[in-house]
Amino acid sequence: MRIGAHVDPTDPLAEAAARDAEAVQFFLADPQGWKAPKPREDAERLRSADVDLYVHAPYVINVATLNNRIRIPSRKLLLGHATAAAAVGAKGLIVHGGHVNAGDDLAVGFDNWRKTFAYAGDSGGFPLPVLIENTAGGDNACARHLDALARLWDALGDHEVGFCLDTCHAYAGGEELLGLVDRVKAITGRIDLIHANNSKGAFNSGQDRHDNLTGGTIDPELLVAVIRAAGAPVIVETPGGVDGQAADIAFLRGQLGAAA
Repeated sequence: MRIGAHVDPTDPLAEAAARDAEAVQFFLADPQGWKAPKPREDAERLRSADVDLYVHAPYVINVATLNNRIRIPSRKLLLGHATAAAAVGAKGLIVHGGHVNAGDDLAVGFDNWRKTFAYAGDSGGFPLPVLIENTAGGDNACARHLDALARLWDALGDHEVGFCLDTCHAYAGGEELLGLVDRVKAITGRIDLIHANNSKGAFNSGQDRHDNLTGGTIDPELLVAVIRAAGAPVIVETPGGVDGQAADIAFLRGQLGAAA
């Protein structure tokens, strides 16, 4: 099981070394902006590294929305980030499940996801796995509750799509962590990546506020049980910079018996 952290994108490999991480996740552009990612001068070094790379798509992307001014640019930006992520040798592109606005039909949001994959298919498809991530808040979200996730997977049909399970988002979103991996896999058939985060917010609070693994409101033993059951690569998105994340990685290795 490869364990790593979300890091600053300037020099991801140096960040990995500082944390003794086997994997890193980073952004290729402003996570709150709409600018397309630029080619990286270190692309070859990243591709040839023995560190597993994951790219997180910008938070502004929402391909589910009925708002054309957001949905259409979101499709284009998602495909652009997938192309750029593949160019640096990333193993996956993580994107939030998105939502529709209050009063809009969530079924249309699921179908908009299907259209997103069809849009990419017109250009030959996504060049690397797209991992849809569960989210913590919102009553009109496509991937907060497992019943919505099941409808999303039904809408995506035969499209190849991966899943990223965020432990903080699940807990804050109102999903019990005990037995969660089995319930998710019954829907998606897979968990490609774990975002291992404790939660500052309470159960079902809807608050996307990460905490270090031995802090927060989730029993650390329960977190470890979820991660062990998933058996997927792990990225911590926890606070505290190098020291905080290195401690979380070391804690997980100790608990899971992973090789340092």
